[in-house]
Amino acid sequence: MSQKSKSGNAQPAVVIDGEVVRKIRQHARSSIKAEICGVLIGRDRPGKVEIQACIPGENAEEAGAHVTFTQDTWEHIYQVKDKEFPDDRIVGWYHSHPGFGIFLSDHDAFIHKNFFASPGQVAWVFDPHSDEEGCFGWVSGQIERLSQVSVLDRRGGERVQENGQPESAMARTEIPVSVTTRDDARGLVRHSAAAADTKNEDTSSDSLMRLTTNVFSHLTVLLLGFLLAWYFFPKIEVVPVPVDPLTMKPIPGYSMEAVPGNPGQQSSDRGGSNQNPKPDANTKENNDRSK
Repeated sequence: MSQKSKSGNAQPAVVIDGEVVRKIRQHARSSIKAEICGVLIGRDRPGKVEIQACIPGENAEEAGAHVTFTQDTWEHIYQVKDKEFPDDRIVGWYHSHPGFGIFLSDHDAFIHKNFFASPGQVAWVFDPHSDEEGCFGWVSGQIERLSQVSVLDRRGGERVQENGQPESAMARTEIPVSVTTRDDARGLVRHSAAAADTKNEDTSSDSLMRLTTNVFSHLTVLLLGFLLAWYFFPKIEVVPVPVDPLTMKPIPGYSMEAVPGNPGQQSSDRGGSNQNPKPDANTKENNDRSK
């Protein structure tokens, strides 16, 4: 390739076609992890670089942090250029930086100095992760990031209607338009307020229903627990024992065992004897006092 020629002293203005920008972005997004490259086709005028097309770099050595133009890449580029762009020249190159910003690395600067050394040649960098892009060129013999970059929309100036289509391709169709008057808006507000009140009432009713259900559920559980306890746990029966009204002591010889066949008659001993016990001296004394 040609060696670096005398560089311009002023920063050139770059005008790039919008379709070229779209193709560069599309090419870069096809390889999110590895760099891609290509060349820029256009015209180099004093103080101005016009980029009108681009050619992807086929068979380039692509890696995560750098890309290299191989011999096969240059052969493909010149074949396409001679066929499709015979009157234009290579005005620079482009490559991607997937995920690490817009700048020229040492490897990129080496490529630009040795293969794109003309003052009218630039380097376009695009990051497909952040969609950031920038352009670098020769300024006073040094490579700098250029600030005067314009994107040209070649379809600008077309007459369009409200639907955004060109007048020649627009179909004659009527689009219904809905117009809301002030009274309709007030009615809509009232309807919205009524719907909100209805929703609040429904919410209150649901809350009351849930509260009532919870209370009855707890009461049912308590009643069921009481019945189970009454059924399974032992019951204690208190049987009164006859006492002496004077001494307030149990009557001696009294037994809680009922005599078989005669519930009213009490047995005096465990042997089942039906004979009445003989009253002792204390019993006689108590009987005499009672008389």
